[in-house]
Amino acid sequence: MQRHFFTALALVALSFGALAQPASNQNDTVKPGDNLVLENIPPVPTSIDEQTRRYGDFRTAAHLDWHPQRHEMLISTRFADVPQVHWVKTPGGERRQMTFYPDRVLGAQFEPGGRYFVFAKDVGGGEWFQFYRFDVQSGEITLLTDGKSRNTGMVFAHEGTRIAYSSTRRTGADNDLWVMDTADPKTDKLLTQLQGGGWDPADWSHDGKQILLVEGKSINESNLWLVDVASGEKKQITANQTSENQVSYDNARFSRDGRGIYVSTDFDSEFHRLAYFDLATMKPKFLTTDIKWDVEEFDVSEDGKTLAFVTNENGIGKLYLMDTATGKYRSVTALPIAIITGAKLHRDGRVVAVNVTSAKSPTDVYSVDVASRKVERWTESETGGLNASNFVEAQLVKWKTFDGKEISGFLYQPDAKKFPGKRPVIINIHGGPEGQIRPGYLGRNNYYLNEMGVALIFPNVRGSTGYGKTFTKLDNGFKREDTYKDIGALFDWIGTQPALDASHVMVTGGSYGGHMTWAVTAYYNDKIRCSLPIVGMSNLVTFLEHTEAYRRDLRRVEYGDERDPKMHEYLEKIAPMNHLDAMHKPIFAVVGKNDPRVPWTESRQILDKLNAQGTPTWFLMANDEGHGYAKKKNQDFQFDATVMFVNSCLLEK
Repeated sequence: MQRHFFTALALVALSFGALAQPASNQNDTVKPGDNLVLENIPPVPTSIDEQTRRYGDFRTAAHLDWHPQRHEMLISTRFADVPQVHWVKTPGGERRQMTFYPDRVLGAQFEPGGRYFVFAKDVGGGEWFQFYRFDVQSGEITLLTDGKSRNTGMVFAHEGTRIAYSSTRRTGADNDLWVMDTADPKTDKLLTQLQGGGWDPADWSHDGKQILLVEGKSINESNLWLVDVASGEKKQITANQTSENQVSYDNARFSRDGRGIYVSTDFDSEFHRLAYFDLATMKPKFLTTDIKWDVEEFDVSEDGKTLAFVTNENGIGKLYLMDTATGKYRSVTALPIAIITGAKLHRDGRVVAVNVTSAKSPTDVYSVDVASRKVERWTESETGGLNASNFVEAQLVKWKTFDGKEISGFLYQPDAKKFPGKRPVIINIHGGPEGQIRPGYLGRNNYYLNEMGVALIFPNVRGSTGYGKTFTKLDNGFKREDTYKDIGALFDWIGTQPALDASHVMVTGGSYGGHMTWAVTAYYNDKIRCSLPIVGMSNLVTFLEHTEAYRRDLRRVEYGDERDPKMHEYLEKIAPMNHLDAMHKPIFAVVGKNDPRVPWTESRQILDKLNAQGTPTWFLMANDEGHGYAKKKNQDFQFDATVMFVNSCLLEK
């Protein structure tokens, strides 16, 4: 996790409902929470909840931070309804819960002395994150930020108790740079005014005099700046870019002597390489050129001698350890073959923590001894009592799309002996769109495979990350329809597979995947039985007009600027909202009332018109959630309703 709070949300992969008949006895149905708003969803039988419950009773664990003096750590895991901070003192040791809130806690980081840690929390999924100080000795919790603005990107100075972070406090839209001595919240001050919502501090110099600042403009373009802590003045250290020559810089860190910085960048490359820039010349020295995949993240030890980095190699994560003096590195082979994230070196440089997840294991925390390469497992998350070794592994599949390009994805197939014959299919499209489906733990989705005999396909359409920056740009602006066509080609590919039933296909996805679901429902209605858009956009014009101000310009880079007449016309032309006549198959829309990214009205506005024309629709809204459901009780109800939906409209003969 490096030395930042990451605020990306994990969307529930699949959750819908059914067009089944209401149960005759209300005592045999699940009572929805008062926080849920339901429309046209029949009562959920308790029998369905009993069948699905074990698949939802899994946990995950993620590393948050090492204790500065001891080999002990803070992790995030859930024992009640939402993830909270827990303390683990030894590999496989007790998970001692530290925070107890009705809402999720998203990050925690020790101050360098270890006397307290600072954590981030929002309310009801609204993403207006606040920082709090947790005193280890007394257990006292103190609010550090203003309680109103959105605060992100917190990074501690290497020594002392100061933090740098981004806040929308001044305008509600701009991510300014703030600093604070966390021992005294009254020291909080605006250091540098900035324009736009893409700014975050990356690191402090070891002498505490400079802050390395990242200006994110899009997934393909960012700049690096140095900020003088005494004066607040900033200086751009990367070259200005053009639309034809965009460069991305990520995960920037100062070297121990302060003369240079380490950064992952796609400078002169399709993929992100690890590079060292001498601050005097800003000439790059590329350190991982022989690896033809993205370096997704890295961390540098406090003494500057060791660098740990993680690559994404066709969806599989690999951890490497580098000696910075020689530049030599080698992979850690003793870790499971899986997705690896969150690499974080202890301050003593002797051990690195990572998060590991695979189809047969929920996310858990491991450590690697830098010298001996010994691997130890710190957590072993529960799977609801199910034998995870029996879960289905992903199969990498590829198909040619309309323009001859190759698109890939992951296919999960149910047991052919238990479920013979052609199997119905659920296509699940990831969000972003600057994201990537990787073969991780399926959670509740295993129910579709193991109990319902439904095959799952997770495509990485154009615009996905992980396949080079050119591929990521293929859906920008006026190219938006091309990514819809990639799913059209997937329908054709399904028709050629002897084990898949092309006449029984459902499409779903969350966030941008929800938008794709709306679009596929409009453009390929004859190819599907039903659809489930989760927190998805029905019209990119209205979405851009109403998403929160701090993210609006960042999204315009991807989707196009709706204020431009030609782009406005194009986005209206392709909007699912304006293709209602083609949409007649059952639709189940899921939203969160407090969603700051995709307002819940994006689904409401299209459902009202679909209802008027007689299209069967269901609607589920949680008043205490935002961009995807974080609370287990809401996830459980969403999934139970989804199982009914699948039974009724996908499995119907």
